[in-house]
Amino acid sequence: MWSRGQCPVKLAGLFLASLAAWYLGYLFAGHIPKDMITFSVANLQDIGNKPVLRPPVPKRQKCDHWSPCSPGSYSYRILSGGGKAKLAKICFEDDLLISKEKGNVGRGINIAIVNYRTGKVISAHFFDMWEGDHSGEMMTFIKNAPEGSLLLMVTQDEGSTRLKNDAKKLVEELGSKQIWNIKFRSSWAFIAAKGFKLPDDIQKEKIIHSDKNNRYSGWPAEIQIEGCIPRNLI
Repeated sequence: MWSRGQCPVKLAGLFLASLAAWYLGYLFAGHIPKDMITFSVANLQDIGNKPVLRPPVPKRQKCDHWSPCSPGSYSYRILSGGGKAKLAKICFEDDLLISKEKGNVGRGINIAIVNYRTGKVISAHFFDMWEGDHSGEMMTFIKNAPEGSLLLMVTQDEGSTRLKNDAKKLVEELGSKQIWNIKFRSSWAFIAAKGFKLPDDIQKEKIIHSDKNNRYSGWPAEIQIEGCIPRNLI
């Protein structure tokens, strides 16, 4: 315990020591560069912050494939329409041949013809199979496709009501195994070659039938086929 005489003296000593410490700190801080102080404060703030690891953004592939086609192949992706709002698409080598964006998709059967040697579209059209007699027009369109062409076909909404048997026979001759099974509002996608043969191991055709159990309650549900076609078939 301090005596009464010692108390004021020791308090004064503590005050002078604090004042000296403050002054020395002030002098010391004046000789440290400002940017070093800012850097040190920033480092202190970063202590305890864990680095955030993010996976690399996957590279987009042609026609939105999950994995890329080899440089010696063409990529294709054919999507049927779904319900009332989702419209059919035909993509070849990352070029939308038929789509809402292109403004050339329509009810019925949509067909794009591609020059196999160049990979460029020759023609694209849709044939309404609900109103009007367009089955014969579709046959003419297919017959006019030159040898060495790829034909990519897909339904939008309804593609069977006015599709006649001679048109089905023509599509069957191109290699379709499902064209005779197409029903009211079936979703169907198909790719064929004219004048040459496609590899057996690629996805060429798919069909599903509309019913009240799918997500669109009687309207077609979307399907798709996709794959890679070697460029050295002819």
